Amino acid sequence: MKKYLIVLLTLFIVSHQSNYADNTSVNDKETLKVLLSDFLKHQSLKHHNDFWADDLIYTSSDGTRFDKKFIMDGMSSEKKSEKDTGEGRTSDAESTTTFSAEEIDIRVYNKTAIVAFKLVGIEVKADTTTHVYYFNTGTFLKRNDQWQAVAWQATKIPNE
Repeated sequence: MKKYLIVLLTLFIVSHQSNYADNTSVNDKETLKVLLSDFLKHQSLKHHNDFWADDLIYTSSDGTRFDKKFIMDGMSSEKKSEKDTGEGRTSDAESTTTFSAEEIDIRVYNKTAIVAFKLVGIEVKADTTTHVYYFNTGTFLKRNDQWQAVAWQATKIPNE
């Protein structure tokens, strides 16, 4: 009788841990989806700093490999050059680019997650609108209750 009670108690604990893990996974997936969406929408220094881990390895679509410092330095110099020119870009060179994610596939493995998606970039410049598409895959780690990308791979999808 004692053995049956132990087996039942063990099954009860295991089933509840499994449900907890599933709920955690669902919550983490939603958190990662929101993190990605906010990052693509805002593109600010703060969002980049929060999104990328300090030990990031990024492989761009042209095969260039770099780290978080390279990204942050590039963003800082962009902001500085906009300030240096006063009004910013001239009206004929003005353009805006927005990014969004489609076909998002998020897989959570405890404190590691893989986020794969199709990046859609839309650049509007004068009367011209250009669409660019990339497949992106990011590896995220959850450290101190915060998800950050530690590895990133971007592949440009050729124009059809």
